[in-house]
Amino acid sequence: MSYAPPVKDVLFAMRHLAQLDRVAALPGFEDFGPDTAEAVLEESARLCREVIAPLNAVGDRQPSHWHDGEVTATPGFKEAYRLFAEGGSQGLAHPQTYGGQGAPKLIAAACAEMLHAANVSLGLCPMLTDGAIEALLTAASPAVRARYAPQLIAGTWTGTMNLTEPQAGSDLASVRTRAEPQADGSYRLFGTKIFITWGEHDMADNIVHLVLARLPDAPPGVKGISLFVAPKFLVNEDGSLGARNDVQCISIEHKLGIKASPTAVLQFGCAQGAVGELVGEANRGLEYMFVMMNAARFAVGLQGIAVAERAYQQALAFARERVQGRALGSSDAAPPIVQHPDVRRKLLTMKASIEGTRALAYVAAAAGDVAHHATDEAERRDNLALYEFLVPVVKGHSTEMAVELASLGVQIHGGMGFIEETGAAQHYRDARILPIYEGTTAIQANDFLGRKTVRDGGAVAQAVCVRVAETEHALAETHGEDFRVMRQGLRAGRMAFESAVEYVLDNARERPVQVYAGSVPYLRLAGVLLCGWQMARTMLAAHARREEDPAFCEAKMATARFYAEAVMPQAWALEAALLSAGGTVERVSSEML
Repeated sequence: MSYAPPVKDVLFAMRHLAQLDRVAALPGFEDFGPDTAEAVLEESARLCREVIAPLNAVGDRQPSHWHDGEVTATPGFKEAYRLFAEGGSQGLAHPQTYGGQGAPKLIAAACAEMLHAANVSLGLCPMLTDGAIEALLTAASPAVRARYAPQLIAGTWTGTMNLTEPQAGSDLASVRTRAEPQADGSYRLFGTKIFITWGEHDMADNIVHLVLARLPDAPPGVKGISLFVAPKFLVNEDGSLGARNDVQCISIEHKLGIKASPTAVLQFGCAQGAVGELVGEANRGLEYMFVMMNAARFAVGLQGIAVAERAYQQALAFARERVQGRALGSSDAAPPIVQHPDVRRKLLTMKASIEGTRALAYVAAAAGDVAHHATDEAERRDNLALYEFLVPVVKGHSTEMAVELASLGVQIHGGMGFIEETGAAQHYRDARILPIYEGTTAIQANDFLGRKTVRDGGAVAQAVCVRVAETEHALAETHGEDFRVMRQGLRAGRMAFESAVEYVLDNARERPVQVYAGSVPYLRLAGVLLCGWQMARTMLAAHARREEDPAFCEAKMATARFYAEAVMPQAWALEAALLSAGGTVERVSSEML
């Protein structure tokens, strides 16, 4: 079953939840109102549906191939990527100064979701390139930006992020790659980097590697890491490509999923050393790389939503066609299994969870746009704080949700879901990397608990709860059973989160092991509540527009109510896990396991 981009659902979330009109009124975004946004989404949807989505199963069966240091992409990928780049999609959200379109992050996020739903393996290549562009525009000198940014934005070159090493994993303080200064101001890099997504391929003319390494006099730990740019092919003064740099792909990984995306082991300095240029100031590399990592974390959250959407569409199509059993309360034999209550419950769980996480991601994207483009300094500051608060939730909660929903998709297929030919298993396998990519869920949760809650004394968390309570008030003013049920669920979820925030603030410093043992339940609790908040806002928005599109709005309201009844109760269970389980975790020694 192929992929049908849910443009109508996407536009609803953008317009009525992420406030597209407000974003389009920001300086620099005047040309990106609702009509333009719809046109951009429709064109992106066409490319995803017709060209990119059909290659998803092909990539699973015919992964990228390594031979003698060179990687050949899955058949069809090179041509699809060329069409993607020629259409200006790589530069959608990047500055017009360097050849981009300058669109809001909100519109780019919606297009990225559709790309990843169509083909998450292919989508990883432009995703990493986006991060490289952001890091260079943030930290690089004007000369380095001019050398690399236009080609990356045009999509003729792609970018990578080189952090992890065999001995380091997520502990970047253990990075050993070294950078030796040269007389001409350049550097020679020596070291091995692993898990480099699209680190070698044949889809673009050049690959621009951003590399963490240490200078000879660097202090130990993360304070001694610098960032360098080292392209696959050196770039001449006139912008043309020169000699092959001394960076080699010595292998690619054999993986559970996303098989078409080559995950490379790169050796910098097989001979004389890979030529690199310093990005920004020495010993500030981790700070600069976090720009790329933060962009990637948000993007991986979108991937979770996207893969879940693809799994949902396939499960729904199968449930409508698969004939089996008897319908409850009827003598009719062999109905489509979508008529069975538990199958419908599973599908509603998928639909409600996807709509909630999508809306939360788009709200975060819009906050990012306001943070960088609003004229009022206080508005910029508040929205930046909100965006940074939401990023670990979007990443951690959405990707964990994707694994759960892809598993439900397999279950709806029954035994056929375990058979590769149906394609349901691919979504499950592809989804499994997402809670690991760009920092595991525990890393996101530790960040959310420590930096995003404890550091500011819970200020942003409490401000968000105030906004949730305002939505509860709006529900109370709207008559009907749906609104009563939603308000009851939302209020209980908010109270559970407020209790969790109070517990974290009271205990994180004196009993850190006990509190951080519950960091993942804390993050998931926030995700359940905040997505439920968006579903409550969805209910209100759909109710206000029910006469414009009755069937669509009725489905929105019913889905939102299901979230309140069937998904939101997870919030108080997660609160209980946070408040209670940490003490036992602290008590149990490694020998007892």
